[in-house]
Amino acid sequence: MRTATVTRNTLETRITVAVNLDGSGQATLQTGVPFLDHMLDQVARHGLIDLDIRAEGDLHIDAHHTVEDIGITLGQAFARAIGDKKGIRRYGHAYVPLDEALSRVVIDLSGRPGLTYQVEYSRANIGQFDVDLFSEFFHGFVNHAMVTLHIDNLRGVNAHHQAETIFKAFGRALRMACEVDERMAGIMPSTKGTLSA
Repeated sequence: MRTATVTRNTLETRITVAVNLDGSGQATLQTGVPFLDHMLDQVARHGLIDLDIRAEGDLHIDAHHTVEDIGITLGQAFARAIGDKKGIRRYGHAYVPLDEALSRVVIDLSGRPGLTYQVEYSRANIGQFDVDLFSEFFHGFVNHAMVTLHIDNLRGVNAHHQAETIFKAFGRALRMACEVDERMAGIMPSTKGTLSA
């Protein structure tokens, strides 16, 4: 099983993330940010990744540090769990609709961090959640998971639907990229012979 647990403590947040990339989509989420919990549940269920994420942060200020640091810690756990990447598909992609909204996510487990994030939300907040924080989450993830990630919301007028299609597509793209390809058994999916920086 490709698993990892990472604990990250700072003066702003205390976070523990456990991942199982070969799971069944189970999630235990206690971030203190309910809408983020809802989105991370989508990643687990649609990615068939087991997630256990527990966070305490300075939410009396706002959710910025907590959301960003969860992205960082999840990225660190993912990087440990994926291992040497031999035999995996490496690339993953997904289009996911929800009513009027449609998003596309493409990922490359390249060993090089990079985020292209093309999302214009229809409003600035979903309940109490500031949608700007999603960009911070994904930046934290890619910088520490060492992946290239393209996120495009192609259409949508309901911000909740926009966000949900992004996170569902992210989970499905991760699932595809992490899958073991029997034809690639023991082979590094790179002409360089490595998928590290």
